[in-house]
Amino acid sequence: MKEYTMQPMQKLARPGRAMRNDESGFTVLETAIALVLMAIVGLGAASLFFYAVRYTVSAGDRELAMAVAQQRVEQLRNVAFTDASIAATSVAGTSTSVTRAGRQYTILTTITDSNVVNGSATTKTITVLITPASDGATWASTVTSVFGSVTLVSQRTNQTIGPNRAF
Repeated sequence: MKEYTMQPMQKLARPGRAMRNDESGFTVLETAIALVLMAIVGLGAASLFFYAVRYTVSAGDRELAMAVAQQRVEQLRNVAFTDASIAATSVAGTSTSVTRAGRQYTILTTITDSNVVNGSATTKTITVLITPASDGATWASTVTSVFGSVTLVSQRTNQTIGPNRAF
């Protein structure tokens, strides 16, 4: 009787070629694919970083624009109701420019008289619109966007004695 012995099968590295025991590691194709995938992930992370930095700067500009608007409204609140600086303006308002922290802002102030009694206004509506002039971001120049220019509206009333309070 003839004896059969089993011999171990050789592992194939590529079709038709036996793998030697001293060959190990990645092929050039596997390495190239891994590098391409890592480059795609790296570019995605870099674009997220750029996006975050850009919109953090824009948020700081919006914050400074809000401070400029609050300062302007406080200036108008601290003058007398009959002062010429809070006289009614045209529909277009009055425009001035101011520079804060190296940024230039355009201030559009519109004052309208309302609730007129005996020919004089008893209420004034003050609207202050701040538009950053030195920012290249879209929100800065587009008033209709969600992150558009800062607008504050305030009302002032005249301290008068009503008709039922005359003694």
